[in-house]
Amino acid sequence: MFYQPEDGHGLPHDPFKAIVAPRPIGWISSRNAAGELNLAPYSFFNAISTHPHLVLFSSEGAKDSATFAGETGEFVANLATRALAEKMNASAVDAPRGTSEFGYAGLTSAPSRIVSVPRVAEAPAALECKVTEIIQPKGLAGRPGGVHVVFGEVVGVHIDDAFLTDGLFDIVKAGTIARLGYMDYAQVLETFAMRRPRWQD
Repeated sequence: MFYQPEDGHGLPHDPFKAIVAPRPIGWISSRNAAGELNLAPYSFFNAISTHPHLVLFSSEGAKDSATFAGETGEFVANLATRALAEKMNASAVDAPRGTSEFGYAGLTSAPSRIVSVPRVAEAPAALECKVTEIIQPKGLAGRPGGVHVVFGEVVGVHIDDAFLTDGLFDIVKAGTIARLGYMDYAQVLETFAMRRPRWQD
C-alpha cells in the first residue's frame, strides 16, 4: 500500500510509530522553579552526538517535563527497563501539575551529582543533563506543530556496577525496553556485533 499522511491511511490504527521503531524511551525527571518534581516517559527520545554528548526528547504539547526543563535548565534521562516497565508506565499518568510521579509510581528519588533534578534510584543508568536549547519544529506549511524539542548536554552519567560486564554496559542484563507502535514495547534479549567495513578498491 501507499498513502499520504494528509489523506489518511485507512487502517485501524496509524502505522507511523510502528514503522519508526523500536524507539528508546527517555524517562525524564525534571524540577520546576518552585521545586516541584515531575517524572514522565517520552518515546521521542534519542542521543544525537558524542562530542559533546547531546540527547533530546520531544514533547507533543507544553507538558510538564519540557516546561520544567525550560524553567530550571536541567533534566535527567533515566533508563527504562523491563523490571521497571509497570512503574514507568504508571509515571505516564496525566496527573495535576506539581504532582510528583516518583511517589505515585512507587519509585525512589536519588540526588544527582551535578544537576538539582533527582534521578530514579532504581534505574540501572541515568544521564544528568543541562538544557542547551528548546525548539518548536515546523511542518512544510510553516506552522509550528505544537511540539517542544528539548536538547540537553549530558554532564554526568550514573551506572549501577551490577550491569557492567567486562567493562561494558550490559544492555541485555539491564533489560532495556523500547517503545514500538500501538500499545507495544520490546525488551532487548540479545545483541549481535558488526564492524564497519573498510573501503577497498
